[in-house]
Amino acid sequence: MSNESIKTYLANHPRMTGVLFTALLLLTQAGNAAASHAVTTAGP
Repeated sequence: MSNESIKTYLANHPRMTGVLFTALLLLTQAGNAAASHAVTTAGP
């Protein structure tokens, strides 16, 4: 998709902007949570 068609789609569907923002926010939070549990502890 070109940038212009994405802009047009989001202009015609303003609620989708909020949906995309929320999805990206949740994915960012999930990535940080997964990374914090992936810590390895070196030891005997």
